[in-house]
Amino acid sequence: MAYQGFAQEYLGMPAVTRAYTTACVLTTAAVQLEFITPFQLYFNPDLIFRKFQIWRLITNFLFFGPLGFSFFFNMIFLYRYCRMLEEGSFRGRTADFVFMFLFGGFLMTLFGLFASLFFLGQAFTIMLVYVWSRRNPYIRMNFFGLLNFQAPFLPWVLMGFSLLLGNSIIIDLLGIAVGHIYYFLEDVFPNQPGGKKLLLTPSFLKMVFDTPEEDPNYNPLPEDRPEHQPRDQDQNEQQRPQ
Repeated sequence: MAYQGFAQEYLGMPAVTRAYTTACVLTTAAVQLEFITPFQLYFNPDLIFRKFQIWRLITNFLFFGPLGFSFFFNMIFLYRYCRMLEEGSFRGRTADFVFMFLFGGFLMTLFGLFASLFFLGQAFTIMLVYVWSRRNPYIRMNFFGLLNFQAPFLPWVLMGFSLLLGNSIIIDLLGIAVGHIYYFLEDVFPNQPGGKKLLLTPSFLKMVFDTPEEDPNYNPLPEDRPEHQPRDQDQNEQQRPQ
């Protein structure tokens, strides 16, 4: 029963959230089982561009450290806010959601070229949290039963918590900065006088990820209709009193 419940919950996750969280968990499991090492995953521009180890552009977003409190903490926030975004403001817009992933990852990678950052998964999580928090400004949050605040303060609370744990806040600041850039270009600037939408999802992403909308006025040919579903006109003729 527990397995069936887990499988049902897992299959019920939206596609992008399921794919990303699964990749993160499998990558960490592979490191924990010593199939691979973090040295094969971290962001290294020299190895990427000179040794053509292109996979590092992706794997540095998938590893959150060894199993422990930090890993589970990041996974909980990643799963929760990635899913709420995909099922909320990105519902029915999977291509736009994937484009946000690509845009955020691209900006973080550019920054990583000029800073000694080896893994960017935590910054990516903060970016997701930031975008969700700005799109839900009136939701009240509770952090471990100690703090009550409005949703837009959540990324800053997480940064403060990271500081208390003795971690560097550069990663958190990077996630907040990239999240703000996306939020401004997507939600703020297009609504300003003279503003326009600058982040346009490529059509090929829409073709791959978005199902085409059905035309409500489409009337299929007789040979394409199930025999038990006659046309409305036929139904009206059948219901007309003799």
